[in-house]
Amino acid sequence: MKSTPTGRSTPEINRKKLMYKGLRTLAVIPARGGSKEIPGKNIRPLAGRPLLAYTIEQALAVPELDVTVVSTDDGEIADVALRFGGRVVERPAELAGDEAPTEWALIHALDHLEQTAEEVFDLVVVLEPTSPFRRPETISRCIRELADSMANSLLTLEETYKNIGTRENGLFRPVIPGQPRRRQDRQPLFVESSTVYVCRVPHLRDTGWLVSDDWLSVVVRGNEAVDINELADFVLAESLMKDQGR
Repeated sequence: MKSTPTGRSTPEINRKKLMYKGLRTLAVIPARGGSKEIPGKNIRPLAGRPLLAYTIEQALAVPELDVTVVSTDDGEIADVALRFGGRVVERPAELAGDEAPTEWALIHALDHLEQTAEEVFDLVVVLEPTSPFRRPETISRCIRELADSMANSLLTLEETYKNIGTRENGLFRPVIPGQPRRRQDRQPLFVESSTVYVCRVPHLRDTGWLVSDDWLSVVVRGNEAVDINELADFVLAESLMKDQGR
């Protein structure tokens, strides 16, 4: 056990032995305490368990992940993370505001682990705590696909058959002009899903961004793409959990 600066004990049980292609991989679960839409969202009960718990357990089931940490500025979230087997990196308040990008929290976590535990990583995986139906197999696939490529980063996408476009002076400008009216006849489009992000650490450090010009993508479908941001999303997720007998 290790102690954090506040005296919390951090378990070591989530260390894995597998390094895919020799790449040491860190999972960061960014879980700040300042949710405006749903106060306490990250630890709000879902099917009787804190929302955060689902993402921690998904990560711990992925053999390609060497270390999983929860980056948070909130003591209650930190306690929940530890209870479900995560390690905690205590995020400074200046990195946890509404305007602070996730990349700042990632770099802080990497620096913290390098300075306090001499742990250095090649890949960083971002797992938002708002995806309770994410499958460990999908996380593994994302890590492997990036590791097998020359790309710098990877994101998950959700397929849509909606007629998407922009609005200019009240006029609708579709991304694909002339799409058929019937949904089943349309060409699919893809929108960003927050299910999984993977990035090479040198790229993150050099640019300060997860984004790259050569983003690989993995498509997620069905429940796995559910992202909880509003109360209505919690209602949907509760219903899906019941359907799954959870």
